[in-house]
Amino acid sequence: MTTSAATTTETPSVSQTKTGIRFWRRLCRNRLVTVGLVIIALQLFTAVFAPWLTTYDPTAQDLAVKELPPGSEGHWLGTDEYGRDMWSRLVYGSRISLLVGISSVVLGLVGGVVLGLLAGYYRWLDGPIMRLVDLMFAFPGILLAMLVIAMLGTRLINVVIAISIWSVPTCARIVRGSVLSLKDREYVQALRSMGAGDGRILFKHLLPNCAAPIIVFATMRMATAILSTSALSFLGLGAQPPTPEWGAMIAAGRDYMWTAPHLTIIPGVAIMLVVFAFNVVGDGLRDALDPHMDVTYES
Repeated sequence: MTTSAATTTETPSVSQTKTGIRFWRRLCRNRLVTVGLVIIALQLFTAVFAPWLTTYDPTAQDLAVKELPPGSEGHWLGTDEYGRDMWSRLVYGSRISLLVGISSVVLGLVGGVVLGLLAGYYRWLDGPIMRLVDLMFAFPGILLAMLVIAMLGTRLINVVIAISIWSVPTCARIVRGSVLSLKDREYVQALRSMGAGDGRILFKHLLPNCAAPIIVFATMRMATAILSTSALSFLGLGAQPPTPEWGAMIAAGRDYMWTAPHLTIIPGVAIMLVVFAFNVVGDGLRDALDPHMDVTYES
């Protein structure tokens, strides 16, 4: 009896472990996903340990060494038009990209998930919420962000708010679609018959079952958020000088394309690699979280 009880207790844990192993095997069997995970890990590492990875203040000017090419002594990525070290500015710029990206995606998820749950579960709220979502979709995302920043001002916190508002309608539609497909399932009907409240059904049972598409959306939205942050800074609506932000670095270096092309190439490559990484990881998560992939993998 003791052995049987122990086996019964261990079975769910063993099953979850095997499921996790299969998930990681499916995720990492794509080499592009592995490359993307490495790039994201490197960005996180450089953002967290920026003070220990740099020897120069990213905003300190030294006109005696301005526009040095990459490989120069003491400045292996060169210097900008004010003599500021490009490596230091690139590393500290990754902090801003991650901070704005994560903050805007989290805020967008909160608003989108709440609206999506309400629209999918309550029929009387579906119409008004979806018309609001359609109205938000009527504005191109970047123009909507520019409108918000024009009203609130050019500060990074306002960039976060603008990009998070841009993320809400897509997230709301994704969650609404998942809830509509789940709310009439047998287990939801059983919960209602047992007297479970709407809040418990929504947040304890329906929301966890919507986790897979939300995770995929959040990962791929990080790429959009980082790219949008750089675009707004390039237009002068995001980070302001001398803040080391990748889009602002490209904007400042475009006047030196012929004399010092590294001023735009280096931050441009950084944006390209990070956006690529989040996109391929998002694609990999979508495939790995697809329940039908179990059959394909096992065969």
